[in-house]
Amino acid sequence: MKEFRSRILLIVAAVAFSVYLLYPTYADYKNNKEIKAKLVTLKDSILKVNPKITEDDLEKRLSFLEDSLVVNNETYKEDREKRIKLGLDLQGGMYLVMEVNTAKLIEKLAKDPDEAFKQVLKSANKEAKKTDEDFVSIIARKFAEKKIRLSRYFGSIREDDETIIKRLKAQEEDAVKRAIEIINNRVNQYGVSEPSIQSQGARRIIVELPGVAKEEEAKRLLQGRALLEFRLVKESNFTIPIMNKIDEVLAQSLYSTDSSDTAVNDSTSALDSLLTDQQKADDMQKKHPFYSLAWINTQSPYADAFVSAKNKAKLDNYLSRPEVKSVIPDNVQFVYSAKPEVNKNGEKIYRLYLVNSKPELTGGVIVDAQANIDPQTTSPIVTMDMNSEGAREWARITGSNIGKRCAIMLDGFIYSAPTIQGKIPSGRSQITGMGDMDEAKLLEIVLKAGALPAPVEIIEERTVGPSLGQDSIRQGLFSTVVGFLLVALFMMVYYNKAGTIADMALFFTVLFILGVLAGFHATLTLPGIAGIILTIGMAVDANVLIFERIREEMATGKTAKASIANGYQQSYSAILDSNITTFFTGIILYQFGSGPVQGFALTLMIGIVSSLFSALVITRVVFDYLVSKGAKINIG
Repeated sequence: MKEFRSRILLIVAAVAFSVYLLYPTYADYKNNKEIKAKLVTLKDSILKVNPKITEDDLEKRLSFLEDSLVVNNETYKEDREKRIKLGLDLQGGMYLVMEVNTAKLIEKLAKDPDEAFKQVLKSANKEAKKTDEDFVSIIARKFAEKKIRLSRYFGSIREDDETIIKRLKAQEEDAVKRAIEIINNRVNQYGVSEPSIQSQGARRIIVELPGVAKEEEAKRLLQGRALLEFRLVKESNFTIPIMNKIDEVLAQSLYSTDSSDTAVNDSTSALDSLLTDQQKADDMQKKHPFYSLAWINTQSPYADAFVSAKNKAKLDNYLSRPEVKSVIPDNVQFVYSAKPEVNKNGEKIYRLYLVNSKPELTGGVIVDAQANIDPQTTSPIVTMDMNSEGAREWARITGSNIGKRCAIMLDGFIYSAPTIQGKIPSGRSQITGMGDMDEAKLLEIVLKAGALPAPVEIIEERTVGPSLGQDSIRQGLFSTVVGFLLVALFMMVYYNKAGTIADMALFFTVLFILGVLAGFHATLTLPGIAGIILTIGMAVDANVLIFERIREEMATGKTAKASIANGYQQSYSAILDSNITTFFTGIILYQFGSGPVQGFALTLMIGIVSSLFSALVITRVVFDYLVSKGAKINIG
């Protein structure tokens, strides 16, 4: 038994780790059933109290209550984050292929466009619809064919075509990056869970929105003009009393306090030393529910609250409660920072600002923005230029709010909140305080987004309904089970006891595949299920090769132990060669494919590694153990 100990421990560890990774998926399934049961009870209660409530209002109330149940239960949230995620084809939702119309950008950049330019633009636009080549290369080639220099329409007469092409390509790439940034912000704001947004080729953006039910609303959200706003941030003497009032209202509505709590609060801290950290945290949450989630830096002159990413949804739920909304003035609102900061423990922290509800200025007045390095301080800065109308308003705003902070908001999130140092009459402003050039570049994209030069168009759209997604899950699971049983039955009939051992290894192969998918937070799609089914069929290939070699060795009169050792040893090269070539094929499919192809390739590669481990390690240990115990090995 000692000779098998290390391999047995390895197998047990692999199985235990896979079960551990898969447990949140099972727990999330149980949680969903529990939540649905609670919602049925809550629905009956709502209908009893308000029998005339409309279906839309009832749906909104139930949706709010469902969100409350999830965000207020840390276990529910953790299980949902760690489960195997379902792709668009299994969960339902929207699949969109969006294209940034860079032809409009080039048209806008051209100076004095004449009839010849319009004809070339039309021809280039027609060709661009048939190819994934960047638009600048196409139109440059068209001008070269007509022997027209690009300096006729772009740049100065002294610039050669190569210089102009390089600059135009940079502007084209910048437009696509800005579009992706805007779409990403809006999808996050819309509240889509597990979205997928990625660029494809030079101009296209693939957007997958699982679970989205209102397709038209989502399309308007993605295609609408970016909303860039400048809003004043409220000062601490205004913000702190509101936060205190919110904290007080939440404590009254969420938790009941009695005289004994007050007595403990007024007593000395002797009792506190007997309390555990968890008890203290629970006590803090009951007395100060708002400040238990949003803390303030007492050393800072600002009243910005800091909220960890894991508590953000719970705080949102608190702020959306009717009793909390009633104590927040109508002319202000709480807004999060767009990007989290990371503390020394690696935890993501968001800032929560209190800003005016009405913007002082919108982004339509910005004509340009550039991220650069300040030559005097070597710190990253962003300069922005406004048109004449914006310059006048900006001079008024900055002149009357010196020393205050002005938040730069895009689609409802704050990217920066610089302090106004003085009146800016020219409309050309300089923003400082960025940590690095990446942050400055991001702010440049945000400032330019208010005047997006290239429109984004939806060129392909697919919608998968929730019921169709459920049908896909049922059919996929049914296919997997049938495929497993057919393969298992064949192996048992043809190879007898050895086939049963192979079937056991096949079960572990599927377990390992699902465990790895859960561990890497991968998304399971319908092609992914096809990859698992294919793996089930392929997984026994190695066992078939091994069993046939063992059978040949036994036919020569060798002992069972020698036959098994030789059978495995002589099968290694064929097994590894065939699986490695298939694995490389999976890498190519994953690297150059997209969407469904990648899902198939991912599960195929995971399945190959899992099946090799099961065939070469698990079955070998079982055979060696049976031989050591004197059991008869039947290969059929």
